[in-house]
Amino acid sequence: MTDLVLSETRDRVVILTLNRPDKLNALNYALIDRLLSLLDQVETDDGVRAVILTGSGDRAFSAGADIREFAVSVAEGTDAALRDFVTRGQHLTARLEAFRKPVIAAVNGLAFGGGCEITEAVPLAIASDRALFAKPEIKLAMPPTFGGTQRLPRLAGRKRALELLLTGDAFSPARALELGLVNHVVSHGQLMPAAFDLARRIVSHSQPAVASILTAVARGLNQSIAEGLLVEAEQFARMAPTADLGEGLAAWLGRRRPAWDGSWTHITRPDETRRSGREQDSLTPQKSKPNG
Repeated sequence: MTDLVLSETRDRVVILTLNRPDKLNALNYALIDRLLSLLDQVETDDGVRAVILTGSGDRAFSAGADIREFAVSVAEGTDAALRDFVTRGQHLTARLEAFRKPVIAAVNGLAFGGGCEITEAVPLAIASDRALFAKPEIKLAMPPTFGGTQRLPRLAGRKRALELLLTGDAFSPARALELGLVNHVVSHGQLMPAAFDLARRIVSHSQPAVASILTAVARGLNQSIAEGLLVEAEQFARMAPTADLGEGLAAWLGRRRPAWDGSWTHITRPDETRRSGREQDSLTPQKSKPNG
């Protein structure tokens, strides 16, 4: 049986590839469940620091939900459709949005419906110049159900989002960039190198610090600024006693590259940073005081 999601790890980055190219990588229930299972594994794998999510083949990132399968659930009734389709899809996008390792969508082709909603949910995205986006659910007489009515207005603004949601019109990578759905648009052949370059620039930093930033943004984005600042302070409080923050400060004071511990290990002696600062001061030539 063909694996619905391919997994490959290179240099601390795992590539997860949606693998139904003959169906334009449509999101059937089994594929969603497999992707969620792999995300669970990646989250606890200390050898993986970032995720690149892409689609198999050259035609599609994901053309959206598997409509034939979804139609069966609808025919079984509202409860079945909510349970099998809506809850499953919302769980996937929420998981991607709140993941504590950076997830970069490498959008290599069509990103319609659920494929577009995945792009909206992940923290970072790069699109090929061959990509194409759309919110076509209106053509089925339904709203998007994987978070598209909520995340797109937050990214693009209410009126611009509503135009796309209410018409179902496809839009270009350049438009996706303008609306804030993707970070960059690159030539098709440079898509995966660009995604890897972005991942490498992130994983060179402290893993706990990256996780703290992702968490602070995901949790604080839809709160008031006052509540968001509390989330930010909470994430700093988690980092304050860690070995990585001590190392970062010591490296800065010592004018050297940091060697990250890469975990939530705590500093053995809390005065290490202060001592490093004093040692650095002692190496700095002091001006002699005038006599008298």
